[in-house]
Amino acid sequence: MKNRIIDVSVNTRRADAAAVKADLLAVGVFEDGPCCAAAASVNKTLGGPLKRLKQLGDFEGKAQTSAMVYTDGKIAASRVLFVGLGPRDKTDVQTLFKAAALAAHQAVDRKAKTLGLLLYCAQGKAAPVSLEQAGQAIAEGIGFGAYRYDEYIEQAAKKRASKLTATILTAEAKTAVALKKGAAIGAITAAAQSYARTMANRPANVITPATLAAEAKKLAASIPSLRCSVLEQKQLSAKKMGGILAVGQGSANPPRLIVLEYKPAGASAKTPVIGLVGKAITFDSGGISLKPGQGMEDMKFDKSGGIAVLGAMRAIAHLEPHVNVIGLIPAAENMPSGASYRPGDIVTTYSGKTVEIQNTDAEGRMILCDAIAYAKTLGCRTIVDMATLTGACVVAVGAKRAGLMGNDESLIEQLKAASVKTGERLWHLPCDDEFVEAMKSKIADLKNVGGKWGGACTAAAFLSQFAQGAKWAHIDMAGVGVWGADEKQAPGSIGFGVRLLTEFIRAQGK
Repeated sequence: MKNRIIDVSVNTRRADAAAVKADLLAVGVFEDGPCCAAAASVNKTLGGPLKRLKQLGDFEGKAQTSAMVYTDGKIAASRVLFVGLGPRDKTDVQTLFKAAALAAHQAVDRKAKTLGLLLYCAQGKAAPVSLEQAGQAIAEGIGFGAYRYDEYIEQAAKKRASKLTATILTAEAKTAVALKKGAAIGAITAAAQSYARTMANRPANVITPATLAAEAKKLAASIPSLRCSVLEQKQLSAKKMGGILAVGQGSANPPRLIVLEYKPAGASAKTPVIGLVGKAITFDSGGISLKPGQGMEDMKFDKSGGIAVLGAMRAIAHLEPHVNVIGLIPAAENMPSGASYRPGDIVTTYSGKTVEIQNTDAEGRMILCDAIAYAKTLGCRTIVDMATLTGACVVAVGAKRAGLMGNDESLIEQLKAASVKTGERLWHLPCDDEFVEAMKSKIADLKNVGGKWGGACTAAAFLSQFAQGAKWAHIDMAGVGVWGADEKQAPGSIGFGVRLLTEFIRAQGK
């Protein structure tokens, strides 16, 4: 029987931190001392442990470090976790996000049910981070750090609390109001990211194109402003979506195209329509061009782009920005069989363009090209697609950034701005005519792989041919979707892209 994923709730409270009962109280410490007067007061009441910790070299306030102190009844909380924030003058939203994530992670490890956080209270125009931004970042960090994927571990419920109640603390009433406003947004985006992490982490025998479509319908049914429609195999055939059909034809689990539509109250014909497209290969064996066996179990994560769109649509529908958003998730399983598409096949896509298949493991672009072209017919004049598309992108930019390509500089800059706010880093790469040329076939309009060099750029250039007439950007998240075992974070999906896409849409709706 599955165990429920940990339930995390976040609230904000004006209170004397020393008087707040909690299983764990997280207190922020910069390299030059406590984060605020209230934090300094907690340290003093405990007898000044920060000085002793620094003398011993155990804790100096450096970012992503911590030290645990047991309170022995001197304050109401059972434990105090001093959390390093680094240099005071370099504080940003990521400082607070990571500090809150570290605190929440340790709280869950210690089976804590209640967590207090006293991490930030800077005010005024000179403050490096606004209180609203701080509240959002802390709430998002709490959700991220508390997350565990253990629904298939029989004893998981005994190893941790089933719920974590986190309270962002401050001594000032005005500060509490501003923090609360940001935390309300952060709680929504954090929950959406955790939801996406669970969907991505579930294996291919649980998440198939059909069950992913059913999950999307279930999500839409729970939110009044969200609608879901699903194109099944017959509809895909009727619409001649050859790319999606080709990739899925080798599997016993037929493909789907999931369409989620969000319309804000008061939307008119002039309200812009933005398309978010996410690749959802629920399992990628490589097809006839079979992948090596080592590491193939991680190919359940090849649906991460589509899951990011699913999570973002959940957050967007709850936050209600004034912009129409259509999320398109082409879902297929890429398997080898007698029915599989083959190297050498020529596939006619939804747009009418033909594609020579040279490698069946270059399948993501084949399902995305149909979805991007379809998004244009639904009225999307701005389209952003996200996909675990190429290993070449990991070679190019490493595992800490996603590649960003597109045909419109203003759109690229908007996504970069959203990236700065969420900490989900992007790096702009080219996909201009020289890369398009590399994707031309001698026997069809295009081929699905380029030459040896610039694989991330040639893949994006291929997709650009289906986005013509729309502002379009492509995010290759192949290297950043999954974390390995890390003492500060849970292994598995990190839900990359959920907050990024949500922030991008929120900015359009302002």
